Amino acid sequence: QVQPVESGGGSVQAGGSLRLSCTAPGFTSNGCGMEWYRQAAGNEREWVGSITITDLTYYADALKGRFAISKDEAKDTVYLQMNDLKPEDTAMYSCKTFGTLCSSPWGQGTQVTVSS
Repeated sequence: QVQPVESGGGSVQAGGSLRLSCTAPGFTSNGCGMEWYRQAAGNEREWVGSITITDLTYYADALKGRFAISKDEAKDTVYLQMNDLKPEDTAMYSCKTFGTLCSSPWGQGTQVTVSS
């Protein structure tokens, strides 16, 4: 799989929203799903959520209700809609394909900074 490209990060005040994008040409036609991760400075990378080839979505318990993952197969793009952002959501967000023969390298990520 090709390296995904993330975009859409930025700086926002607490309570605001951002929508991140992750594009990986060919991942849907290859039958792959996509996962989102984040890593705050000084912390380990943590799983945010995922979307399967059949559009099933899964989220980390702490993020349910605020974050939503969707997919546009025509664009080979997955979105991470983040609402009611909190300072603790500040992190580098990255995506990665998953599934049988679907492992991809990490993308460069997109930085999200939430100020109080």
